[in-house]
Amino acid sequence: MKATFLILFFLVIAFVIKPLPAAADDPEPVLDKDSEQVKAGLDYYILPKDPKLGGGFTLASIENTSCPLDVIQERDDALSGYPVRFSTVNSDNGVVYISADLNIKFSRVKTACVSSPVWKVDRYNASEGPYFVSVGGVEKNPGPDTVANWFKIEKFNDDYKLVFCPNVCNSSCNIPCRSFGMYKNNGIRRLALSRRPVKFIFRRA
Repeated sequence: MKATFLILFFLVIAFVIKPLPAAADDPEPVLDKDSEQVKAGLDYYILPKDPKLGGGFTLASIENTSCPLDVIQERDDALSGYPVRFSTVNSDNGVVYISADLNIKFSRVKTACVSSPVWKVDRYNASEGPYFVSVGGVEKNPGPDTVANWFKIEKFNDDYKLVFCPNVCNSSCNIPCRSFGMYKNNGIRRLALSRRPVKFIFRRA
């Protein structure tokens, strides 16, 4: 009788107890176009989800400079531009997570002009104008001196957007969080901080 009671007791427990749900603050991985986790150190193309908005990212000389320094978008949606690699601050398994601070750098730049292919947020000029993205940044070494080199990937409805909202610097940096969109001038589309974010996808190169 006692054995029967114990069997019934454990059967009831098995039906009643359910696995605990994942913690609400568990980090969510960024997924590429094929629903695979985006990994640091691998090559990806960053492309607008809407192909009508153009192709991937490349480099061009904009402000009468001798070298290509600015991150611009290919006009033709059939052109994927240069692939990029992500590097993160705190990912032990190499996975790129939503809202994680990360560096972005071109991995196959075909020019000797670029001393560093790492992306950074830059201004149009010293006093005014929109914030654009250029290269020449510093990889890793998080802190106030490198705050312009850190980006994030955030959810945008069911898609993704790029944002500038670094956590690598404390509140004394006083950096407002902004999304990235495209700034069109003289037929050139430049990646820039914008109130109209663009939805992006990530495709393995």
